[in-house]
Formats: sequence, structure tokens, C-alpha cells
Amino acid sequence: MSYLKKYSDQVDTFVGTCHHLAKHQYVTGHGGNLAWKLEDDVILITPTQHWKGHVTRDNVVFLNMKGETIEGTARPTGETPMYVKFFNERPDIQAVLHCHPISLNTFAISKGKNWMMSPLFPETITEIGPVPVVPYGEPLTQRLADNFSPFLQRYNTFLMENHGMVMMSPRDLEWIQMCTDLLEMTARHVIGAMSLGQGIKEVTKEDVINLGNVMRSRDLPLFGAPGAWDSLEDMYFNNPDQKIQG
Repeated sequence: MSYLKKYSDQVDTFVGTCHHLAKHQYVTGHGGNLAWKLEDDVILITPTQHWKGHVTRDNVVFLNMKGETIEGTARPTGETPMYVKFFNERPDIQAVLHCHPISLNTFAISKGKNWMMSPLFPETITEIGPVPVVPYGEPLTQRLADNFSPFLQRYNTFLMENHGMVMMSPRDLEWIQMCTDLLEMTARHVIGAMSLGQGIKEVTKEDVINLGNVMRSRDLPLFGAPGAWDSLEDMYFNNPDQKIQG
């Protein structure tokens, strides 16, 4: 049986996510891509040079963990080396999404503080966590993939400097799509608050500790690779990356 038939439901979800990104202008032109690890050595990935609104069941690609095509007639995204690195170095991860949300990408080009590292809303704190800016690397290059190395074990979501967003999760692609919407809305709220000129109000350390207790009671994992952090408050208040991120 072909992988397309074997994973028919997942392919439909995958295509639907591509169309969602296009509809909401999280991607334009040929930008953005996504990948979903369906088996230990099977990755469903987007084709290169396709607007995500035009991705269909007929042009998706299946790769192995070496980045080699095992099914599909289209060429896979040129960001394949980045995805291979992610899945190999973070075996806990099931799905990855890269896009360019309009408001969120403001923080990928801003010289100011990266507010995506701050505790701002309960949902963003417990479902996404801090979002560091990864230094610029030319798209489609090994350099870009390598620039993730200092951050890859410690976070699940990243802003690529002067480029876009990457989000990964141990959960499925539908979950990442919802979290992408949540993070974009968070960025809109920050930009709106900044326009008022009154500053940004962060969630307190005590309240972040309480949110961490909620996560533990619900058996929700912390972000990053298993064991990377001791607590949610450490991610926000005892995190050396906070100084680097402004």
C-alpha cells in the first residue's frame, strides 16, 4: 500500500493546514513549508515552489529520515535539511510548521525587545512558551539549519531573524496550526498595546508558577526536549537567553 493511501486522513489534514496558511496570509508566494513525521522513517513534507493554497494530495512528498524521497513526484521543499536536522535531533517531535505571519514577523525584523520571550497571556505561556530569535541564515542553507543548534533543545517555537517562524510539537499538525493562530494573535495584541504608548504589562512570576502547577496537574510537558527545563518559571525568569533576546 502506498503511503498516500495508508495515511490518507493525515494527508487531508496536511493539505488543509497548507490551505489555512494561505488563506490567512501566513505564507505568500512559494514561502513557508511544513512536515509531519508519520513513522520513525517516514516524513510527509510540502513540495518546493508551490503556493500553499495549491498544495494537493497529488503533489505532497514522503521522505525518509535522511531526506531522501520515498514517494511522490514533486521535489520536496528546499528547507529539507532543516527538517531532517529537527527530526533527528529532537526525536520527541512529531510535526513542524514554518510560515511568515504578518504581525509575528514584526518581531523577526525589530531591533527592539523580543516580547515573544515574555509571559503575556496564560494560553501563550502554557501552550507555546518563550519564542527566541534565531540568528539570520540564508534560506535553504545548512547555515540556517545550524543556527538553530543553541536553541533547538530548549524551545519548541522560534523566530528566524529577518525570515519567519518555526513551530514544532510532539503533538500533531492540527495542534501546531491552532498554536500558530494563538501566537499571531499574541503578536497583534503586543503591537496594539505598544501603539498606546503605555508600556507592556507582563504576567508576574507568582502567576507563572501557578500556571506551571496547572500544567503539572494536567500532565502537560514543558517546552523543549524532555528534561531541558525544571519548571515553567525557569523558562521565563531564570533563563540566560532572556538577556540575549533583549
